[in-house]
Amino acid sequence: MPLKESMNIIVGNNEQGKSTILEAINLAMSGNLNGKSIYNELNPYIFNHAAVADYISKIINRQNAEPPKILIEVYLKETEQTINLKGTNNSRREDYCGISLSIEFDEEYAEEYKQYIKDWEQIKTVPVEYYKVNWFSFAYNQITSRSVPVKCLLIDTTKSSAMYGATRYVSNVIGDTLELKDRVALTLNYRSLKERFSEIPSILDLNENLSLKTGEISDKELKVSLDISQKNGWESNLTAYLDDIPFDLIGKGEQNAVKLKLALETRAKEAQIILIEEPENHLSFTNMSKLISEINKKCEGKQILVTTHSTYVLNKLGLDNVILLNEQKHMNLKELNEDTYEYFKKLPGYDTLRLLLSKRAILVEGPSDELIVQKAYLLKHKCLPIEHGVDVITVRGLSFKRFLEIADMLGKNVVVVTDNDGDIEQNINKKYITYLDDHPTIKICYGKNTDYPTLEPQICLYNDLDLLNRIFGTKKKSKSEMMKYMEKNKSDCAMMIFDTNEDLKIPEYIQDAIK
Repeated sequence: MPLKESMNIIVGNNEQGKSTILEAINLAMSGNLNGKSIYNELNPYIFNHAAVADYISKIINRQNAEPPKILIEVYLKETEQTINLKGTNNSRREDYCGISLSIEFDEEYAEEYKQYIKDWEQIKTVPVEYYKVNWFSFAYNQITSRSVPVKCLLIDTTKSSAMYGATRYVSNVIGDTLELKDRVALTLNYRSLKERFSEIPSILDLNENLSLKTGEISDKELKVSLDISQKNGWESNLTAYLDDIPFDLIGKGEQNAVKLKLALETRAKEAQIILIEEPENHLSFTNMSKLISEINKKCEGKQILVTTHSTYVLNKLGLDNVILLNEQKHMNLKELNEDTYEYFKKLPGYDTLRLLLSKRAILVEGPSDELIVQKAYLLKHKCLPIEHGVDVITVRGLSFKRFLEIADMLGKNVVVVTDNDGDIEQNINKKYITYLDDHPTIKICYGKNTDYPTLEPQICLYNDLDLLNRIFGTKKKSKSEMMKYMEKNKSDCAMMIFDTNEDLKIPEYIQDAIK
């Protein structure tokens, strides 16, 4: 997946691999997973679930099964820093600068492994005990964390490990600010404070009672006090306060913003690649705006990868920088036709994200169509479409084809519900020619009767006049009169249809759309 040298915004539904991309880059560039060396963090759950299931299935069925493997390759721009990483030790066998990290079966354990898989009933997951980590440059040189010339910083404020940032930052500021004699004085005063703890009358009483237990617990006298050893100095016991409130008791949004800013302040200077996981968590628009400005300021001149579900972040950091993910496919808006690209640049971004973040989408022509589709789905499936991950999106005019271009490139399941407008050849066959012949992911649904060109006439076609009069509280004497009324009062009629308990019949093309 090619990346820009500056800002990259990765967008996609849950479980599409956004976080995995950041973690993989960080792992290959730092050798760390979850803040620890990968050599100590090997576990069966870092492997792709489907690959593991296939492996176990083959073992159980006595088929030849190679243990799953993880391969991460990071291709880097050729510079004075990275030239020593250049070579052909990559899956393309092309001469590039880069780093390769693989987690794979170690052939030294081949005989032991053969004995292990004979007892196939005990195999529930990948036997990582027989695995090794290979960390090499494309020049075939073994890599260590010190030898990587390009430094990487992963910031995920939702993880508990990020909590250490505040305390560490305060300690660093104090350490950098105080003179040696002042630090010594602070250490002595801190130890003296802890020593005086044991002289508090209630603590003396407690220790006197504990001393009576000597012999029951141990032959030595038992007391409690504070640890005054060097390993528990003031550096490890300071905690951050914001407006006199302990850091871990302030609001989640403020915590996340502070953690991210501290990480940028203390660690971003030495890193050339900054990876940020969903910076919008728990933040209002105002605070999000401040945070994004801080990201732009602190990360200037660095390569940034941001994952997000926020349309605000998307627009603030620039649609030009978006990478769209869906079902192991990716694209950016630059790959679209020029006029479609320009259209989405001007669009606020919300509908674009709605299309991407839904499991499936139904595109309709207006708010009244949206309500009728929602009603049809509710009648058939006993719930609203969004509860099944299906988003009904209002798209106007020529915009249908622009959304379908993205859906087609990403393999997104999309249904279009549209009017025939009295001319199927012009408004359906020509307009949607690319998507009509058994398209694998896109379906066009429309009424086949051109005498009933739009939604309201179609509803009249399928339902009795008396039923419609009851729903709308009207006394129309003919269906043509009812059609005119419905077309004049589209939104109100659609809302009453949505709310009714009458046995309304849904037009066939809408039923086809919600199957």
